[in-house]
Amino acid sequence: MTPADSLNKNRDFLRYWSAGAVSELGTALSLIAFPLLVLALGDNLAQAGAVATCSLVTRLVLRLPGGLLADRWNRRTLMLAGDAIRMLALASIPVASGLGHLTYPQLLVVAIVEGAATALLFAPASGIAFRDVVAKEHLAEAMSRTQATEGVIAMAGPALGGALFAVDKILPFTLDSISYAVSAALLLSLRTKPPVSTAKPAADTRGWSAGLRWMRRQPALLRALLFGTVVNVAGTAAEVGVVISLRSAGSGASVIGVVMACAGVGAVIGALLAPRIIGRIRPGASFAVAGVIWTAGLAAIAATRAPWVVGLALVAMIGITPVGNIALGSALVGGTPRELLGRVNTAAGTLTGGVASFGPLMAGLLLQAFSPLTAWLVLAVLCGLGTAVFAGPLLRLTELVAVPAGQEA
Repeated sequence: MTPADSLNKNRDFLRYWSAGAVSELGTALSLIAFPLLVLALGDNLAQAGAVATCSLVTRLVLRLPGGLLADRWNRRTLMLAGDAIRMLALASIPVASGLGHLTYPQLLVVAIVEGAATALLFAPASGIAFRDVVAKEHLAEAMSRTQATEGVIAMAGPALGGALFAVDKILPFTLDSISYAVSAALLLSLRTKPPVSTAKPAADTRGWSAGLRWMRRQPALLRALLFGTVVNVAGTAAEVGVVISLRSAGSGASVIGVVMACAGVGAVIGALLAPRIIGRIRPGASFAVAGVIWTAGLAAIAATRAPWVVGLALVAMIGITPVGNIALGSALVGGTPRELLGRVNTAAGTLTGGVASFGPLMAGLLLQAFSPLTAWLVLAVLCGLGTAVFAGPLLRLTELVAVPAGQEA
């Protein structure tokens, strides 16, 4: 039986996968709508980027404590609580709008609350639940399928979000709130019971920072994660930067949605090809190639505001990313001791997402202070330097795996 056949017969994986897909779709609808709504309220470009940054910074601060909770508490309960809080937070936007009291400060609060519920409750528990419902030998296939689904959502979500915003600026947030309710209902139907460890934790596995201590003993994984951090800075900046740049150049919400959907096209193509590429190209080479393409893509965006050029650049940049993501994700999820999985996942997320939390604000500030050409060239240079410093030393790496305890260099 192939991994794909096994996953198709794994009902808990299908429920888990569906819950994530519904929630991701709702998030994709509101992702593009948030900066557009801020601009519609009459606020400036930096404030449009600050909303996304508030959410990302909150996730950074609470990510590590969330990993400890996921290693100690019932994972499904944590995910359900996260969905409930996020549902109520997003629902407050259409309620306030209906009452005529929607303000920029409220959008900041919603961004912070949603980020907190995601980082402290849902995301760390979800990372462990993935391992609970999928056998280790099927992880790469499951991750490839999940990334392909996320790519489809990234392709359809922004275009749909832009179109819905054009119809009613509050509709994307209403649907996002509903998506969290659907996700919770699917999670309630999971039958897999997470294993409970009765052993006393070893000294080096105690505390919220145990994941960071384990990561420090993994030099290759650490370099790959630092390279991912640089790419994530560029990626989170581009999410808001593309919206702001195209809007300032006169593009409508529907056109911007279509351009942003090009990232989904790249994600789908990359995720579908990734299983065939993994094993045929060295991990270090895949990181280096990704860095070169990201640098070139950002430079192309700097050169023009033509929507079709920006769309093609997004296809190329996002399309090259899944190979490295899957290789790194499989090494982390498959090689991490189970008692540390929540904290290692959140430690990795802190490294790749921490600095990237400032990407949207960086994009807004750069585009407000400088010309679009200069702003996008700064991001291109940043990506090129990160590739040389972090991906370059991994070029000779033949396999990306976690180093077992006791064998660290």
